[in-house]
Amino acid sequence: MKWIGNRQSDNVDERRGMSAGGKVALGGGGLAIVFFVLKMFMGSDNAQLLDTIESQMQQNQTQTQATGQQELTPEQKEMGDFAKTVLAYTEDTWGQIFQENGMQYQEPKMVLFSDAVETACGSATSASGPFYCPADQKVYMDLEFMKELKTRFGAKGGDFATAYVIAHEVGHHIQTILGTSDKVRKAQQGRSQAEANKLSVCLELQADFYAGVWAHYNQEYLEAGDIEEALSAAHAVGDDAIQSKMQGHVVPDSFTHGTSAQRMKWFKKGYETGDIKQGDTFKEELQ
Repeated sequence: MKWIGNRQSDNVDERRGMSAGGKVALGGGGLAIVFFVLKMFMGSDNAQLLDTIESQMQQNQTQTQATGQQELTPEQKEMGDFAKTVLAYTEDTWGQIFQENGMQYQEPKMVLFSDAVETACGSATSASGPFYCPADQKVYMDLEFMKELKTRFGAKGGDFATAYVIAHEVGHHIQTILGTSDKVRKAQQGRSQAEANKLSVCLELQADFYAGVWAHYNQEYLEAGDIEEALSAAHAVGDDAIQSKMQGHVVPDSFTHGTSAQRMKWFKKGYETGDIKQGDTFKEELQ
């Protein structure tokens, strides 16, 4: 993706190398990612395995007390600059789209962190992967996750895979300020877990759609292979792909993010149409 020399967002809080709660998790990032995936998709039948992994992760996290902010490597600094530029691209795109629809866009902030972070949604570690917290309207990114996405889950990697993830999390911000997320939370109340999960899937697929819409508006910055990188990342984080890789079988009722095919489908639809009005995943996927 073309980005060097372009505007970087000012809405970024750089916390990489800093401690959260006075501790740093040395060597725990990879294990944390695996624990997160297992916890999300394997369910209560694997509680003993999950407890063992979580215990190991916590031991790694408490091995070393933080002595201050660690110097970022040139590679880490470049990754941060790229993330700041992508966030700026999302600000420009959604500012334009909202204006065209008679609304004013409220820009989110992005927190770059390492290992652990405090948020308005509670404490989190790299185990959470990238995420959006609606309580403080911030996107939280541990950029080391992108390496895990490639090495552990088979995504192609590349800078546009990172851009897709950022755009997806910004998509959750769009859902928050439009009221979609709140409506889904209310609709989930009183439903079975399987029914509530289906609503979560629709929410995630819509965020993928919004990421595709963003890519549509930023074609001037795209390079050969960028869309393939995004689709590869979307495939890698499909519920069926992760469950099959981690436990050897899939449990559709436990899906919370959508299948690989669904995630690629909705990103592509957003990219090909560029029309936010065509992103009603709830109507199409719940039929």
